[in-house]
Amino acid sequence: METYKLFINGKWQDADTCEVLYSPFEQDEIGCIPVAGSEETHLAISAAEEAFSSYAALPAYVKSDILSNVATLLKEQREPAARLIAIEAGKPLSAAREEVSRAIMTYTLSAEEARRLPSEQLNMDAVPGGERKTAYVKRKPYGVVGAITPFNFPFNLVAHKIGPAIAAGNTVILKPASQTPLSAFFIADLFHKAGLPDGVLNVITGKGHTTGMQLVRDPRVKIITFTGSEQVGKQLQMEAYEKKLILELGSNSAVIIGDDVDVKQISSKLVKGAFGYQGQVCISVQRIFVQKKNYRSLLKALKQEAEEQVKGSPLDEAVTVSSIISAKEADRIETWVQEAVEKGAEAITQPKREGNIIQPVILTQTTPDMSVNAEEVFGPIVTVEPFETWEEAVQMVNQSRYELQAGVFTNRMDDAFYAAEAIEAGGVHINEIPTYRADHMPYGGVKNSGTGREGVKYAIEEMTARKLITFQSLP
Repeated sequence: METYKLFINGKWQDADTCEVLYSPFEQDEIGCIPVAGSEETHLAISAAEEAFSSYAALPAYVKSDILSNVATLLKEQREPAARLIAIEAGKPLSAAREEVSRAIMTYTLSAEEARRLPSEQLNMDAVPGGERKTAYVKRKPYGVVGAITPFNFPFNLVAHKIGPAIAAGNTVILKPASQTPLSAFFIADLFHKAGLPDGVLNVITGKGHTTGMQLVRDPRVKIITFTGSEQVGKQLQMEAYEKKLILELGSNSAVIIGDDVDVKQISSKLVKGAFGYQGQVCISVQRIFVQKKNYRSLLKALKQEAEEQVKGSPLDEAVTVSSIISAKEADRIETWVQEAVEKGAEAITQPKREGNIIQPVILTQTTPDMSVNAEEVFGPIVTVEPFETWEEAVQMVNQSRYELQAGVFTNRMDDAFYAAEAIEAGGVHINEIPTYRADHMPYGGVKNSGTGREGVKYAIEEMTARKLITFQSLP
């Protein structure tokens, strides 16, 4: 079994202790992962702080070239990267390959944006007292960025944090999820080979309540960008109130389907959105509201599609549903389904579990207070409920304390525009599922789903500060 090392200041470094990492599907030993202590975390922050001034001063084209090199190297290593995701995250290989392709795009977009960091010239004589003055606004990097990432997209969500940060001229300490550290080490090696100066990217692994909190509390770290649970996000808001925070937290994304839609044409898309990667996606389809005319036909179509999903090893080319990330999470999901059924919900598909694999679950006759509706399930569960009026449907969507994105299916423009404006969400997709995300678009939530926006251009805006410079013409 291989013992891995931390990546600090351009070098691989041992930690005093390591912990065994197991695969979610077969529970095989993958490797021994270093646990960064206080000293190693301090060294990583120091390396990032010391590298900042010289790196920020590099020309934009140099930063862009480095990111382009990373995209090229990752393209060359596409298959090993995808297999790594499948092994450590339990993501079916087809979905893992799709993720790697998206990560390549994210680094490519970061390289492009590095060359066009925006600046703005102000027309000073637009107001009295501005005569004979000129001014412009530049965007300047903050400094050290602490990036804390989840297990479910170990390549692309890492790319969405470190790509824009590095494009903008910041330096980074990356703390990946405990279950998916190997993907982070993989990408650190590619950045090193791509010519990134030492100290600009550092990767440390360890416990969230120790290693992660040290990052959060250290005053040298100027930005925390975090994707994860609402609970941890609230803790970060309390601990890091003096820092810039970019938080992408929970959601229980909803879909509204009108009575003018042929549900057979969209059932496959809905099932993929609900059960792709076992529903372990922040914007998976969790709640479906369908106009009464289509209610029974939608349940029938979803049931047929769900029962056709292929279950098994994530390394099997044909598999579409594999293991939940851990037995603990599988237990929680199973409990929530049982609770819903005990409270009166009807299971359209029979909840079955084999090891850490939970077969897709479709529930109806649920209530808003049930955990399967009120919380972020992060598992292969979708609820389906009928509605009569669009006002009623929007009201049901907006009952949630979350909303990253929502989907609306209708051919009626007035219903589409009404829902798009009335739904309280970071994004609303018309005739598309909320799981859709293009890597250049703004992405983030409202309510308890977080603050700030990702999407390369928008993340760069979050990770830079405006600096005003004025000139006065002398007599």
